[in-house]
Parts: sequence; C-alpha cells; structure tokens
Amino acid sequence: MLSRRSFLKKSALALVAGATIPSVFPRGVAVAAERGSLAPSPRRILIIVQLKGGNDGLNTIVPYTDDSYYDLRGDLALTPDQVIPLNDELGFHPNLSAIAPLWDFGNLAIVQGTGYPYPSYSHFVAMDYWERSRTPDGVKGLIGSGSGWLGKYLEQLDPTTIGAVPAMNIGSKLAPELASRKVPISTVRSLNNYQLQKDRRYRAISETRLDTLHALYKTPNNNPDMDQLLGGAFQAALDGSIAVQEAHAAYTPAVTYPDTNLAEDLLLLAEGIHFNQDLKVGHVAIGGFDTHANQLAEHGVLLLEFSEAVAAFWADIAAHGHQDEVVIMTWSEFGRRPDSNASGGTDHGSAGPIFLFGNQVIGGLYGEPASLTNLDKKNLKFTTDFRSVYATVLEKWLGAPADDILHGRFEPIPLIATNT
Repeated sequence: MLSRRSFLKKSALALVAGATIPSVFPRGVAVAAERGSLAPSPRRILIIVQLKGGNDGLNTIVPYTDDSYYDLRGDLALTPDQVIPLNDELGFHPNLSAIAPLWDFGNLAIVQGTGYPYPSYSHFVAMDYWERSRTPDGVKGLIGSGSGWLGKYLEQLDPTTIGAVPAMNIGSKLAPELASRKVPISTVRSLNNYQLQKDRRYRAISETRLDTLHALYKTPNNNPDMDQLLGGAFQAALDGSIAVQEAHAAYTPAVTYPDTNLAEDLLLLAEGIHFNQDLKVGHVAIGGFDTHANQLAEHGVLLLEFSEAVAAFWADIAAHGHQDEVVIMTWSEFGRRPDSNASGGTDHGSAGPIFLFGNQVIGGLYGEPASLTNLDKKNLKFTTDFRSVYATVLEKWLGAPADDILHGRFEPIPLIATNT
C-alpha cells in the first residue's frame, strides 16, 4: 500500500483559495524570475499539453510584418493592431494575452518551424510519429504499436525507486506517448470514477471484495512476466487512486481556475505535483484544432482556453513553490497550410511552433521561422526536427539518455538553463 508519508507533505497549506489570475499570476512569475539562479531542484517534472487536431501556427505566432502572410491568408489574417508583439516581425494571437507575462519575464521559449522530413497529413499517422518518436525516414514499425517516447523514459528509471505514480495521464484514454509494457500509468478522467467502485448492494463485504481482488492478481499463471505485469498494474491502479483522491481532498488552489475542461485537467496535475513526490510526467490534451472552417472564431476560442488554463496552472504551482520543478511543453501533430481555403479555414499542413514554459527555460525564439515563399507543394518546410526538442527536455531537463529513447542522435537546443 502507498505510504502516506512518502506521498503527503507534512506541512499544511497556508495559501488562501479564491485569488484571481490577474494578481496571482504576475506575482508568481515575478517570484520565479527572482529565483532564476537557484541550485538544482531535486525534482524534474515535465508537463505535456497536446493541441489535438493540428494547431495553426501562423495564427498563433503571427508574422504580422510579412506581406506574404496577408497574401496567403486573406480574411483569416490577423492585422498588426490585433497581435501582441514579440518583436518587430512576430506577435502572439491576441487571445494568448494570459501567457504574455511568461514571455516578458523570459520564461517562455518558442521553437519555430518544428516538424520532420516527408510529413504525413493524416492525423493518425502524424500523431504516431510524434508520440513514438519515429518518422518515415527513421524507425519503422506498425502504427500504434510499441512504447511511447515518454514511456521509454519512464522504463529506464530505477524500478525500485520509481514510485507508485510516476506519471499522470488526464483523459479517457492513455496518451500513446506514455505507453509502456513495464511501467503502469495512472489515467484519470473523473475523480469519482478513479477509484475501486463499491457495490452498493453489498457494502458490508467491501474489504472482502478487495482482498479477493488482491489474491486474484497474485495468482501464479506460469508466466512470471505476466504475473508481475498484472500484479503491478493492479497495485499501481489502487495506490494511484488513493493518492489522487487524497491529493484532491487536501489541495487548496492559490488561484481561481477558469471553468474549462483544460483548466480542470491542469488543476488535477497541480494537485499531483504538490502531493506526489514521485510524479515525473503529466499529460493533458485540448482538442478541436482541426480548423477546416470558421477558423477565426474557433481557433480564437481554443487559444483563449489554452492560455488562460496554462496561466492559472503556472500561477498556482508558483504560489505553492514548485516553479523551479516544472517545465511545460506543447505539441500538435502538424500545422496548417499557409493559404486559407474556401470555407474560412485552413487545411492540414506541416510545420508549426512548440512552446516551452518554465522558470528554468531560457525564454526567446529558437530555430528559423518557416518561409512563406519557399514552399513544398503549398506547405511549409520544417526548419527544426521535433526530436531535437524531445532531446532537449530529455537530456537537459530530465537527465535521460535521449539517443536510446529517440533511436538516434538529435542535437538539443540550448533553451534549458545549464545551472539546473
């Protein structure tokens, strides 16, 4: 059974719930900025925010001084007076204003033009490449098979010290990045359902029922590997459910989170970060980015939900003292085409930006923006291989052997502080 001592912090929270994002968020960022040259944090946590459907990078990071952008985009183009300038050439979509303070404080890195050779424009295939770190020019294998790149990271950790809940996947299905045959992953969609369900008709025998399940999963079946997998998965699920329920009951957010699905999911991860010393990876996703039509309205709503949820999450973990322990990374399976279509949207494209947030992130623009004039069959040419971003967080943040996990050598990007 999971030890409460190893999971729950001894000190009670002194923070008061109900603070609003505008006051808490800048204060949390300011505290993080002042502590930028700290000794290495004993914890390294990576939080993944997946933008499902193919996020339109050109209307996320807008080349607002490039005439080609306006020629290609037509009515979908954002005007210079709408964007939040990052420099004299690029600006945020206006609905990303909630995360603009992270840029101002130097805690947001934007890797431009991320993609891979011979891009696939299929959601299913493209996501598989990103999830399992393989591409048409690299590692082959059946689509949807094998461990995910973060699953492989977890597999190389010491199994005797990895803990009961090394990763939290928030969603109805396991994120393929976390797929592993060796490490059980906690997948949470509903707190009410993430526990051993009691039979309302036979409440008196709940303990007997639990003991029977324990015995069932411990029964030998002449396959030691299978015995270990089944027994470990059952115990991890049970321990994980207890840990998550206890964390949720004891946690007091330092901010008022927006009333959105992504914000609710990130709140669960904030609870896990605060109470679970074993947590190393968290994963959440926001869907709807396949904007073939009505893009201006739909994309704006999605970016607003994303930015406000991330802002609340960062303010919350900073107020709880975890700002030196967390790096947030986004990804999307592909970008959109640079030209608009006839339905007021954009079609499947290739390259797009990746965001990385954190107190130990060296903020700024990295890589070259994809050219709007030198296209490949009307699509952007990638300038940074996404596996270099993976190598960066694996080697420079998580301290893991990236070459083995990614099936090759990809040069890290110098966006993680070297004093960590």
